[in-house]
Amino acid sequence: QVQLLESGGGLVQAGGSLRLSCAASGRTFSTYPMGWFRQAPGKESEFVAAISWSGGTAVYATSVKDRFIISRDNAKNTVDLQMNSLKPEDTAVYYCAADSLQARPGVTTLEYEYNYWGQGTQVTVSS
Repeated sequence: QVQLLESGGGLVQAGGSLRLSCAASGRTFSTYPMGWFRQAPGKESEFVAAISWSGGTAVYATSVKDRFIISRDNAKNTVDLQMNSLKPEDTAVYYCAADSLQARPGVTTLEYEYNYWGQGTQVTVSS
């Protein structure tokens, strides 16, 4: 069993920054890729970013590339999402997720490949 707990969401003005953090427990965190997804009201969930188990590979959605940075600290069992230059369209509930495949080469952007999810944290960007 894996527990994921997100923190760091909130209300910010457009152009501002927020840092989300996800704390993991329950299995060998360091050998699984991790991802962030988000869901805006009335919209389907979408991939935001993912990082490989080693931290050597990071992949971003086109909509957030060059604005968001995903990172992980395997010693602390945490994965963070630094969000800069936020836009109103970034408003959503953000979810941390753990990949189902241990030591996957690279990352996956497919939601069904992630089998553990946090409860989500709300990010609201005002214009």
